[in-house]
Amino acid sequence: MPAGPAPSPAEPDNGRQKRWRRLVFWGKVGVTLLTLGLLYNSIFAAPDTARAWQQLLATTLGGAGRGPVLLALALVPLNWGLEAWKWYRLARHLEPVTFGRSFRAVLVGLTLGFATPNRVGDYAGRIIELKSRRVSALGAVFLGRYCQLVVTVLAGLAGLLWFGLKFYLAGYPAAEAGIGASALLLSAALLLPLYRSRLLLAVLGVWRPLRRFRPALAIMPTYRARAIHAVLAISGLRYGVFCAQFLLLLHGYGVGGPLGPGLAAVAGTFLLKSLVPSLNALADVGVRELSATHLFGLLGQPALPVLSASLSLWVINIALPSAAGLLLVPGLRVLREKRARR
Repeated sequence: MPAGPAPSPAEPDNGRQKRWRRLVFWGKVGVTLLTLGLLYNSIFAAPDTARAWQQLLATTLGGAGRGPVLLALALVPLNWGLEAWKWYRLARHLEPVTFGRSFRAVLVGLTLGFATPNRVGDYAGRIIELKSRRVSALGAVFLGRYCQLVVTVLAGLAGLLWFGLKFYLAGYPAAEAGIGASALLLSAALLLPLYRSRLLLAVLGVWRPLRRFRPALAIMPTYRARAIHAVLAISGLRYGVFCAQFLLLLHGYGVGGPLGPGLAAVAGTFLLKSLVPSLNALADVGVRELSATHLFGLLGQPALPVLSASLSLWVINIALPSAAGLLLVPGLRVLREKRARR
């Protein structure tokens, strides 16, 4: 009796990948539920929270806090305009584009990324707006997001280092030196893939599960260092706008204190939000709010105004632009093109 066909060598790998994906998914679910649970326990479980929140919103939006809140809202077009400028600088390396198309691609990507894990829909939204829609566009989107991550991590490390030295490591000089050296090494390692991207591609080729990313990231070495400098500078400007918005909202909701520690808390909040994997943009809310209330709590600030400022930052920068991007999602246009080809 002839033996059946031998199992493909890829089958065990596929099974391991599926199990790994399930593990990662449920890990993210666990992190999200734990974060939201801690946030609820620290703020919403307190008595009269709803009444206090209503009074805070009425005082802020109807009084002196209205000006800073409106100014933070006015910075939203600048925020996403800088992101569009960054994508314009990256996309024109692939094909001729205009700033208007780049801005539309950013809004479409924001909308599609709103409900997808780790905002992967952002990749699809930007590629849809390109005529060639090459695999290389994935690498260009990754490069832009990575530059923003580099700025976030560098600033966030400085902020968390300040908190560590101030509240946790005071009186332990050896630990302070070790943490400082580790932060410097991490910063250097973070910059290495930008300026030595061929080394990154070689590392991806060594580890089998990551080899599938090499075709997309092969575009990275074709960007000159000058272009990388420009994208990093734009990322830094955009990060500055984010920080200014957060500080304005905090001021609007009555959170005071010195500017330096406040900037350290804002930078630490953004870093912790970026490091924790999320299921979608809604899950990001819990991570950022819990980080903000903890760090500002160390500075002696009440949790409810900090929570309100952080939620307002999410609403004006993510929720509202995502809703506006719905008008630009090219789904109907794509369907018409398919029908025309038939």
